[in-house]
Amino acid sequence: MADNTVTIVGNVTRDPELRFTNTGRGMATFGVAVNRRWQNRQSGEWEEQVSFFNVVAWGDMGENIAGSIHKGDRVIVNGRLEQRSYEPTPGEKRSVVEVIADEVGPSLRWASATVTKAERTQGEGGGGGGAGRAADPGPTPPPKYANDEEPF
Repeated sequence: MADNTVTIVGNVTRDPELRFTNTGRGMATFGVAVNRRWQNRQSGEWEEQVSFFNVVAWGDMGENIAGSIHKGDRVIVNGRLEQRSYEPTPGEKRSVVEVIADEVGPSLRWASATVTKAERTQGEGGGGGGAGRAADPGPTPPPKYANDEEPF
Protein backbone atom coordinates (compact mmCIF):
# COMPACT_ATOMS: atom_id res chain seq x y z
CA MET A 1 0.00 0.00 0.00
CA ALA A 2 1.36 3.40 -0.99
CA ASP A 3 1.23 6.20 1.54
CA ASN A 4 1.36 9.90 0.73
CA THR A 5 1.61 11.61 4.11
CA VAL A 6 3.67 14.71 4.75
CA THR A 7 4.27 16.84 7.84
CA ILE A 8 5.84 20.28 7.57
CA VAL A 9 6.75 22.76 10.30
CA GLY A 10 7.36 26.33 9.25
CA ASN A 11 6.24 29.95 9.17
CA VAL A 12 3.08 31.16 7.46
CA THR A 13 4.14 33.37 4.52
CA ARG A 14 0.79 35.03 3.82
CA ASP A 15 -2.50 35.39 5.68
CA PRO A 16 -4.90 32.58 4.77
CA GLU A 17 -7.27 33.41 1.91
CA LEU A 18 -10.74 32.03 2.56
CA ARG A 19 -12.98 31.31 -0.42
CA PHE A 20 -16.21 29.37 -0.79
CA THR A 21 -17.34 26.92 -3.45
CA ASN A 22 -20.71 27.28 -5.20
CA THR A 23 -22.13 24.88 -2.62
CA GLY A 24 -20.91 27.03 0.29
CA ARG A 25 -17.98 24.85 1.34
CA GLY A 26 -15.04 26.82 2.73
CA MET A 27 -11.48 26.52 1.43
CA ALA A 28 -8.48 28.32 2.91
CA THR A 29 -5.16 28.61 1.11
CA PHE A 30 -1.91 29.86 2.61
CA GLY A 31 1.83 29.44 2.24
CA VAL A 32 4.37 27.91 4.60
CA ALA A 33 8.14 28.48 4.46
CA VAL A 34 10.26 25.67 5.88
CA ASN A 35 13.82 26.64 6.80
CA ARG A 36 16.63 24.15 7.00
CA ARG A 37 19.91 25.29 8.59
CA TRP A 38 23.15 23.38 8.92
CA GLN A 39 26.83 24.02 9.53
CA ASN A 40 29.17 23.32 6.62
CA ARG A 41 31.77 20.87 7.97
CA GLN A 42 34.51 22.13 5.66
CA SER A 43 34.11 25.89 6.12
CA GLY A 44 32.41 25.97 9.51
CA GLU A 45 29.92 28.50 8.06
CA TRP A 46 26.18 28.20 8.67
CA GLU A 47 24.15 27.56 5.53
CA GLU A 48 20.41 27.79 5.04
CA GLN A 49 17.84 26.54 2.55
CA VAL A 50 14.20 27.63 2.41
CA SER A 51 11.38 25.63 0.79
CA PHE A 52 7.96 27.16 0.10
CA PHE A 53 4.76 25.11 0.19
CA ASN A 54 1.17 25.96 -0.72
CA VAL A 55 -1.38 24.55 1.73
CA VAL A 56 -5.10 23.98 1.09
CA ALA A 57 -7.57 23.30 3.91
CA TRP A 58 -11.22 22.45 3.24
CA GLY A 59 -14.46 22.87 5.18
CA ASP A 60 -14.68 23.98 8.79
CA MET A 61 -10.95 23.50 9.22
CA GLY A 62 -10.30 26.04 6.44
CA GLU A 63 -12.65 28.51 8.08
CA ASN A 64 -11.03 27.94 11.51
CA ILE A 65 -7.57 28.45 9.98
CA ALA A 66 -8.63 31.71 8.31
CA GLY A 67 -9.75 33.04 11.70
CA SER A 68 -6.81 31.70 13.70
CA ILE A 69 -3.47 31.90 11.91
CA HIS A 70 -1.68 34.85 10.37
CA LYS A 71 1.43 35.66 8.39
CA GLY A 72 4.52 34.95 10.50
CA ASP A 73 2.89 32.32 12.76
CA ARG A 74 4.76 29.04 13.16
CA VAL A 75 2.53 26.08 12.29
CA ILE A 76 2.59 22.32 11.99
CA VAL A 77 0.76 20.97 8.92
CA ASN A 78 -0.03 17.30 8.40
CA GLY A 79 -1.61 16.21 5.14
CA ARG A 80 -0.95 14.74 1.73
CA LEU A 81 0.73 15.98 -1.43
CA GLU A 82 -1.54 16.46 -4.40
CA GLN A 83 -0.70 17.57 -7.92
CA ARG A 84 -3.22 19.35 -10.12
CA SER A 85 -3.12 20.97 -13.52
CA TYR A 86 -4.87 24.08 -14.78
CA GLU A 87 -4.85 26.46 -17.76
CA PRO A 88 -4.43 30.15 -16.81
CA THR A 89 -5.02 31.00 -20.48
CA PRO A 90 -6.25 28.67 -23.22
CA GLY A 91 -3.43 26.41 -24.39
CA GLU A 92 -1.10 27.31 -21.51
CA LYS A 93 -0.91 24.31 -19.18
CA ARG A 94 0.52 24.56 -15.68
CA SER A 95 0.90 22.13 -12.83
CA VAL A 96 1.20 22.70 -9.09
CA VAL A 97 1.86 20.46 -6.09
CA GLU A 98 0.04 21.42 -2.89
CA VAL A 99 -0.27 20.09 0.64
CA ILE A 100 -3.91 19.16 1.26
CA ALA A 101 -4.16 19.60 5.02
CA ASP A 102 -5.65 16.99 7.32
CA GLU A 103 -4.51 18.83 10.48
CA VAL A 104 -3.05 22.28 11.12
CA GLY A 105 -1.96 23.63 14.48
CA PRO A 106 0.32 26.19 16.07
CA SER A 107 3.86 25.15 16.91
CA LEU A 108 4.27 25.60 20.65
CA ARG A 109 8.06 25.41 20.63
CA TRP A 110 8.50 29.19 20.92
CA ALA A 111 4.92 30.34 21.50
CA SER A 112 1.81 29.59 23.51
CA ALA A 113 -1.79 29.26 22.35
CA THR A 114 -5.25 29.23 23.81
CA VAL A 115 -7.52 26.60 22.29
CA THR A 116 -11.22 27.28 21.85
CA LYS A 117 -13.38 24.41 20.65
CA ALA A 118 -15.39 25.19 17.54
CA GLU A 119 -18.86 23.77 17.07
CA ARG A 120 -18.94 20.88 14.63
CA THR A 121 -21.30 21.07 11.70
CA GLN A 122 -22.98 18.01 10.28
CA GLY A 123 -20.87 16.16 7.73
CA GLU A 124 -17.53 17.55 8.84
CA GLY A 125 -15.34 14.76 10.08
CA GLY A 126 -11.78 13.73 9.31
CA GLY A 127 -9.64 15.61 6.84
CA GLY A 128 -9.20 15.48 3.15
CA GLY A 129 -12.58 14.91 1.52
CA GLY A 130 -14.24 11.93 3.11
CA ALA A 131 -17.88 10.89 3.07
CA GLY A 132 -20.47 13.53 3.78
CA ARG A 133 -18.54 16.32 2.13
CA ALA A 134 -19.67 18.41 -0.80
CA ALA A 135 -18.08 17.64 -4.13
CA ASP A 136 -15.14 19.79 -5.18
CA PRO A 137 -16.27 22.02 -8.07
CA GLY A 138 -13.03 21.40 -9.96
CA PRO A 139 -9.56 22.89 -10.24
CA THR A 140 -9.01 26.51 -9.34
CA PRO A 141 -5.90 28.48 -10.20
CA PRO A 142 -3.31 28.70 -7.42
CA PRO A 143 -3.14 31.88 -5.35
CA LYS A 144 -0.99 34.76 -6.51
CA TYR A 145 2.40 34.98 -4.81
CA ALA A 146 3.83 38.00 -3.08
CA ASN A 147 7.09 39.33 -4.52
CA ASP A 148 9.05 37.90 -1.59
CA GLU A 149 7.74 34.40 -2.12
CA GLU A 150 8.78 31.75 -4.61
CA PRO A 151 6.47 29.02 -5.80
CA PHE A 152 8.14 25.64 -6.08
